Amino acid sequence: MAATPPPPRPRWSWENSGPMRWIRRHMGYSRGEARGMVGLLTLMLMAIVAPIVLRPAAPAYLPAADQKALSKLAAQLKEHRTAEQGFATKFPKRDFGKPGGSRYPKVAQVQLSAFDPNSLTAEGWEARGVPHFVAARIVKYREAAGGFKAKTQVQKMYGLEDSVYRRLAPFMQLPDAPPKRGEQPDYAAKPGPDGKFPPFAATPGKFPSKPRNLQPFDLNTADTTQLMQIRGIGAGRAKWVVRYRNQLGGYLREDQLDEVFVLRDAPDLRDSLKKYTFVAVGFAPKLVNVNTASFDELYLHPYIGKPRARLIVAYRQQHGPYKQVEDLKQIPILKAEDWEKMRPYVRCE
Repeated sequence: MAATPPPPRPRWSWENSGPMRWIRRHMGYSRGEARGMVGLLTLMLMAIVAPIVLRPAAPAYLPAADQKALSKLAAQLKEHRTAEQGFATKFPKRDFGKPGGSRYPKVAQVQLSAFDPNSLTAEGWEARGVPHFVAARIVKYREAAGGFKAKTQVQKMYGLEDSVYRRLAPFMQLPDAPPKRGEQPDYAAKPGPDGKFPPFAATPGKFPSKPRNLQPFDLNTADTTQLMQIRGIGAGRAKWVVRYRNQLGGYLREDQLDEVFVLRDAPDLRDSLKKYTFVAVGFAPKLVNVNTASFDELYLHPYIGKPRARLIVAYRQQHGPYKQVEDLKQIPILKAEDWEKMRPYVRCE
C-alpha cells in the first residue's frame, strides 16, 4: 500500500505573517485596519528617509578661482590707490596751533579797563581773552535772561575758565552777588523825607478797568462791548452769548444763559449775567415758519437741530402744510419736552 503524501503547505502571504497576526491579536485590528496601519507607517518611513537618500551631493569648493579673482582685485586697487602726498594736497590738514590756522578770524586784544557786561558784544569779549564759542554763549544767555545782575552769573557760564574770570572780574561794572531775597536793590524806590513812597505814574493798562457799579441792561439788545463790562466776561464769552442769542432768535428767560456752551461750567459767571441783565417784558423773539423753512434753515435753530428738522420736513411733505403749531405734536417721535421748548420760536403762517 502506497504511503499517503503529506498535505501541501499553505502559501505564504503578508496577511498571515507573524507581525500581522501579532498586530491583530494584541491591538484588536481587523485585516483591513492592520493593512492600513502598515501602509501608513511605510509612507511615514519613506518620508523620513527620502530626503536623506535623495539629498544632492554638496558641490566641491575650488578656492583657486576665488583666489585668482581676489588677487586681480588687489592689483587693481594698488594701481588706483592715491598717494599719501596727493591726498594731503587735496585735503590739507589744518593746524590750529600755527598762526593763521584758527577757524575763526583773529580778534585784536585790547587793554583791560572798566566795561559793562550788559553792553559788550561777542567781539568785545573775544578782545578781552574769552574764546569765541564762550563769547557767543555769554551774549546769547544775556539776551535770553534780560541782562546780568551780578558777576556770579558771568562766572557760572559754561566753558569760561576760572583764570579768565579772575582776570576780568575786577573790571566788570556789576555787583559781586545779586541782592538777597527781601533786600531792596539800589534801583528800588525809596521813601522820601516824610517816610512815604512816591506815587506811581498813572499809566493806562492793557485792558480797560470794568465799572464796579453797573446798571442792569437788556439782554436782547446788548452788544459784546456792553457784556464785557461784567467782571469775568471777556471777548470770547461775550461773542458766544450774542451768537447763541442770534441762533435762538432772542432770549425769553435769563435761565437760557445756562445753555450757552462756554457758560455751562461757570455758574458764577451765569449768576453775574443774570444779575446785571434782564429780558424786557413783552419781548417777541424771531420766529421760524415751519411751513416755508427748508431743512437747512430749520436745523440751525438750537431747539430743533438736524434730527427734528428732518422729521418736521418729512411730515410736512407727507401730510401737507401745518395748520397750527400744535400739529407738531402729531409727529410720533417728537418728544413733548422738545415741543415745549421750540413752541415760542415757531409759527405756521
